[in-house]
Amino acid sequence: MSNQVLLEKRDRALWITINRPEKRNALNAEVIAGLAQGYRQAHDDADIRVIVLTGAGDKACCAGADLQNSGAAFAMDFAKPNVDYADLLRLSQSATKPSIARVGGVCMAGGMGLLCMTDMAVAADHVQFGLPEVKVGVFPMQVMALLQDIAPKRLIAEWSLTGEPFDAHAAKHAGLLNYVVPAADLDAKVDWLIARLVDKSPTAIRRGKYAMRAIGAMSFDESIAYTESQIALLALTEDAKEGLKAFGEKRKPVWPGK
Repeated sequence: MSNQVLLEKRDRALWITINRPEKRNALNAEVIAGLAQGYRQAHDDADIRVIVLTGAGDKACCAGADLQNSGAAFAMDFAKPNVDYADLLRLSQSATKPSIARVGGVCMAGGMGLLCMTDMAVAADHVQFGLPEVKVGVFPMQVMALLQDIAPKRLIAEWSLTGEPFDAHAAKHAGLLNYVVPAADLDAKVDWLIARLVDKSPTAIRRGKYAMRAIGAMSFDESIAYTESQIALLALTEDAKEGLKAFGEKRKPVWPGK
């Protein structure tokens, strides 16, 4: 695999790091392929419980498409109905392991899509965000598919139509981030969040993420009918049985993961 994306297993987490700091961790075909490979590797490894997505260095997490080669960045094979970046976003939405974005630097354009494809996000307080595509004659089309379910409509309109950047506190207020911390505390906060995921039932998380995605497009009547069947199925799992037994015995559960 290209060294433009680093995959590192740290205990129960797989860290996926875009490794192009000299290019502001910009997206190209190799980076997108590496990110997809990371997601697949995490799901193939039963020991991995959390995915952490980040960028090398402290200048940029991901500044979007690599515009130094703009022809390649926006080149399309019109015989192919889907594009690799869109496929990466699709892959993220079908993921059944939780993911955290660690945002230590600028997060712009396609980088905003990477932010939106994770379940949770922690950013340093100096980070700038934005959708500047209109400044180069394009639009954050694919990013919008995920962003519309996270941020308020009027803010999305302002960000995408003006292309103006906004800070980490505005991003948190809009729902893009869970936590904003000083840069020196960024890794500690990510580790804190990881620790609160890896001690929980992997089966509950896996089935829960699957259900959360399924009900996203359902009406209330459809979703309540679906989820009442899902809780019945979940109660039959070994993790649920172990969790209830451990609770009764006043001890920490030992999750079978089944």
